[in-house]
Amino acid sequence: MTAERRPPDRESLRRRRAVALSGFGDDDGTARPALADPKPGVRCAALGALARGGNLATADLRTALEDPSPEVRARAAELAAGRGDVDLGDVLGDSDARVVEAAAWACGEHPAAGPGVVARLGEIATSHPDALCRETAVAALGAIGDEAGLTAVLAATADRATVRRRAVLALAAFSGPDVEEALERAAGDRDWQVRQAAEDLR
Repeated sequence: MTAERRPPDRESLRRRRAVALSGFGDDDGTARPALADPKPGVRCAALGALARGGNLATADLRTALEDPSPEVRARAAELAAGRGDVDLGDVLGDSDARVVEAAAWACGEHPAAGPGVVARLGEIATSHPDALCRETAVAALGAIGDEAGLTAVLAATADRATVRRRAVLALAAFSGPDVEEALERAAGDRDWQVRQAAEDLR
C-alpha cells in the first residue's frame, strides 16, 4: 500500500521565502521575529538573513546552537565560521553528525581555535563513526596547523580513501620526519588521488 503523501506546507514555505528575501533588503524587522518560528527551515532562513544583513548577534548564534532542531544547529555552526566571539567546542560533541560536520568545518575557519577545540577535532578525526565528520575534522586540523593536531592527522592517513586524501593535504601544515614518512607511504597508496596529493607535497 502506497503511503499517503503529505501536502506541502505552503504557509511555512511562504514565511521561509519572505524571511530569506528580507536578508537582501536588510529587513531586520522581518528576519528577527522568525528566529522563533515553529518551523526549523524558517529559523534557518532567519539566521541566514540576519547574517547577510550584518545583524546576526552573538546571542542569536549561541541560542541557535542549542536549538532542538539539528538543521538549525548546523546552520548556526556554519554561520559561526570566522567569528571569534562564538566557542564551538561543545558543539563538536553534538549527537547529530550534520552538526558535528558543520562545526568542524567552522573551527577550521576560526581565527583562534584553542587547545580544547584542537583536542576535540582530533577525537573526531580518529574515532567519529561518520566518515564525513572525520574528513572535515582532519581538514580543520590542517587549516589550524597546531602541532597538537598532528598525531590525529597522521592516524587519519590510514582511514578510508576520502579521509586519507584529506589527511595527506592536511600534512602540508606540518613538518618533520613523521610527516615525511607518512607522505612516503601515501605516495604508494592504492588510491590514485591519495598518491597524487602526496606527490604534490613531496
